[in-house]
Amino acid sequence: MPRDLPKAYDPTAIEDKWAEYWVSERIFAAPTPPAAAGPHAPTFTMLLPPPNVTGRLHMGHMLNQTEMDILTRWHRMRGDLSLWVPGTDHAGIATQMMVERKLMDEGTSRQQLGREAFVERVWEWKKEYGGAILDQMKRLGASVDWSREYFTMDERLSVAVKEAFVRLHQQGLIYRGAYIVNWCPRCQTAISDLEVVHHEQAGKLYEIRYPVIGEDGVFVTIATTRPETMLGDVAVVVNPTDARYMHLHGKKLRLPLVGREIPILPDDWANPEFGTGAVKVTPAHDPNDFAIAQRQNPPWRAIVVMDETAHMNEAAGAYAGLDRYEARKRILADLEAQGLLFAVKDHVNAIGKCDRCKTVVEPRLSTQWFIKIQPLADKAMEAVESGAIRFTPEQYKKTYFEWMRNIHDWCISRQLWWGHRIPAWHCADCKEITVARETPAACSHCGSPGRPKLTQETDVLDTWFSSGLLPFTVFGWPAQTPDLAAFYPTQLLVTGFDILFFWVARMIMLGCHFMLDVPLPDGSKRTLADAIPFREVYIHALVRDADRQKMSKTKGNVIDPIDIIHRYGTDAVRFTLASMASPGTDIAFSEARTEGYRAFANKIWNAARFIFMQMDRAKEAGIEVTRAEIASSPVLESTSPIEELWIASRFNKCAGNVNIALANYRFDDAANFLYQFFWGEFCDWYLEIAKLRLDFSEGADRSTATSALSTLLKVFQSALRLLSPFMPFLTEEIWNALYDGRPPRKSIAVATYPVHQERSWIENVTDDSAETSMRTLQETISGVRTRRKELSVEEKIAVSVKIAAVGNTAGTIRHNLLIVKKLAKVKELELIHFNDRDSGGKYGNLAWHTMGKIDIFVDYEKPIDIPAERDRLTKDLAKYEKEMQSKQSQLQNEGFLAKAPTKVVEGLRTRANELTILLEKTRAALDALDTVESR
Repeated sequence: MPRDLPKAYDPTAIEDKWAEYWVSERIFAAPTPPAAAGPHAPTFTMLLPPPNVTGRLHMGHMLNQTEMDILTRWHRMRGDLSLWVPGTDHAGIATQMMVERKLMDEGTSRQQLGREAFVERVWEWKKEYGGAILDQMKRLGASVDWSREYFTMDERLSVAVKEAFVRLHQQGLIYRGAYIVNWCPRCQTAISDLEVVHHEQAGKLYEIRYPVIGEDGVFVTIATTRPETMLGDVAVVVNPTDARYMHLHGKKLRLPLVGREIPILPDDWANPEFGTGAVKVTPAHDPNDFAIAQRQNPPWRAIVVMDETAHMNEAAGAYAGLDRYEARKRILADLEAQGLLFAVKDHVNAIGKCDRCKTVVEPRLSTQWFIKIQPLADKAMEAVESGAIRFTPEQYKKTYFEWMRNIHDWCISRQLWWGHRIPAWHCADCKEITVARETPAACSHCGSPGRPKLTQETDVLDTWFSSGLLPFTVFGWPAQTPDLAAFYPTQLLVTGFDILFFWVARMIMLGCHFMLDVPLPDGSKRTLADAIPFREVYIHALVRDADRQKMSKTKGNVIDPIDIIHRYGTDAVRFTLASMASPGTDIAFSEARTEGYRAFANKIWNAARFIFMQMDRAKEAGIEVTRAEIASSPVLESTSPIEELWIASRFNKCAGNVNIALANYRFDDAANFLYQFFWGEFCDWYLEIAKLRLDFSEGADRSTATSALSTLLKVFQSALRLLSPFMPFLTEEIWNALYDGRPPRKSIAVATYPVHQERSWIENVTDDSAETSMRTLQETISGVRTRRKELSVEEKIAVSVKIAAVGNTAGTIRHNLLIVKKLAKVKELELIHFNDRDSGGKYGNLAWHTMGKIDIFVDYEKPIDIPAERDRLTKDLAKYEKEMQSKQSQLQNEGFLAKAPTKVVEGLRTRANELTILLEKTRAALDALDTVESR
């Protein structure tokens, strides 16, 4: 067993081992500079977009983490102080829903438990289940610094969240007020516009008649899609220019079913072209109606007619207690009974649903906490406009600005129990609110002592508030820590477009706002370019199925990455995703490609086994290559074998191409360069030629074999380092085996990454000359192989070959006859001048295979199995005779010829002529067989 590398490549046998090793040995731990890395050491820092604590790994995570891991490993191996920070998000709504379902299964509820006991249950659930996705990351070898792992409700982050809230409140940027919010009746909390998913569905438009008071038989007809909200109407408005209603301005209407008097007033919001042109105003249940009411002097009173569960409340009178949809049915029936339901029309409604639980959202007046967002948005836009933050693909820069320029104040309060509780206390005496970092001893307004006079706000903060602070809070803010000085701002954020506004934009806004006040490490004041949370944002694409369809449970096409990994190994899945990942292009994930890259990994494994066998044979011959010799770069001269000069040149160019591709986030190009080098050049050509030199037997040229082995080892270990960020498990296993378990560094992940060298490894010879010569040999060998295949020469049979070539081409072949003969399976090779093949005589009549600069003739006559050949020819003859009989029958039919199209007739005649020739050739071949057999 060469160097303890098993015969079969089995990913499951090596991946757990190295994943555990990397964590236990703290391979990816990043020390805080400058002491550990020197004052000039460049840093590369990234934050993992924190997965929900409720999450499990899906293909989107797998793509995101593969790209981030490749980049982090690449930077680390290039010598950058690289830090990838892991963590999980407490995911307020999602986690609370998960635990509530568990309680429901137990026959209880959070209300029965009470807040304190419920929160304790959530912490217990988090401890038991919350680390699943990070455990999966560890298993997949993510090169994050696990010593810096965070959870968004850790004590140190909770302190930072409170500090941020208090500062924003002190600066007048946080306020509390009653506004229309998106209310989820299932989650029973306000949710942001971004958490509402809109789609169109067929519905109804109801036209309802409101009687005009004092004018019998006169009505104003309004149109609505939500008739249950009419119970909260406070007015009807019409456009001031709408002639239909000018005579009614200032009149009163009787609200149907309720009897309340409401005014009819002019307002520009009413659109004469929509519905009847008259708009019911329900300030508590529609954002536009709320805006109309606020424009009045004094503002109109808002009447809330639904509770938190979307059931009608006491203000709904006779309909109290009904679900909103049941109330709708009853209200429509009552209106119809009173003759006030004028019409019901088909209408396409734009329905908003909670992104989390898919319940239809109810616009609802609610007292909430908000951030006055425009001052923060202005700085965030300037950061991108100035080029301090760059987006890739650049199209997302435009998307970012479109949202930022139409931004609304951010509702940051949620009516949940799980999350960062808002640090505000309500005074029972003066009704004022005290905002403080710690529980206040007394009301800051009237001095009333704490409990029971002061009670803390029950709402918690939007999850995205705490997540938006992460780029600086994970490094110790509000304290001015060494980590904050060293690693902020981060260099890159890799994420999906779906959280561009949820998270990316908010990190930019909050980072630019808070970090402007934090001095730089040298004590100088930060500019906006220093306050940004990251310098680049790379937005990765979607992973779709093989038919480019979006994955969904409904379609049944969701691919579980863990299942694929179990079948093919982590490295094959990573390489598949990398090979298809380029900016702005969705990935059509194909399991067939993953199977192909599993074969690629197996190819490298087998190459390693072959190389280790040669090391063992050399050792048996008394020759041992030292660890230092393996780790060094080969020094080649112009007299070195052509394959060594060539592979050195090809590796050098591959290293340059891979580095350029990664710098531009062209993971696909980088992976394809590596694939082509390893399979198409190293294994298919270089290794096959090197085998000709690796003879350590008694009496062989052992100096040549030793030199060949030395170069092979040095190229191979360099290529492993180049591949390592893409296939970390495979390369770690082989690299350690290469050094017999005693590599020069603790892990290949901290070895030096190859880069393009101006002079490569070759002294006194250019890369191009080596590549040109090798290309000649490749074309020659490929030409002979092609001709062998055309002649059906069996693999084991060696043939005689004549090659016609000129000048340098002929010289290259002449100096490397052994390579051509061995790789093309040639027993005799005659090299002639290119012009001689046309001069008649013994060369002029040969069947040459033309390939541009060279012509090839393979001298081979295949032995004939006469009985089998006679049987084949006899069957062909019968087939041709039958077809000829059919064609002649048609061509001799005058009626057919008179009716058939000219093209059909011409086709029949052409085929008849072809059959005549085929019949002649087949009969001649049969006659020839008889002659051969009679000899």
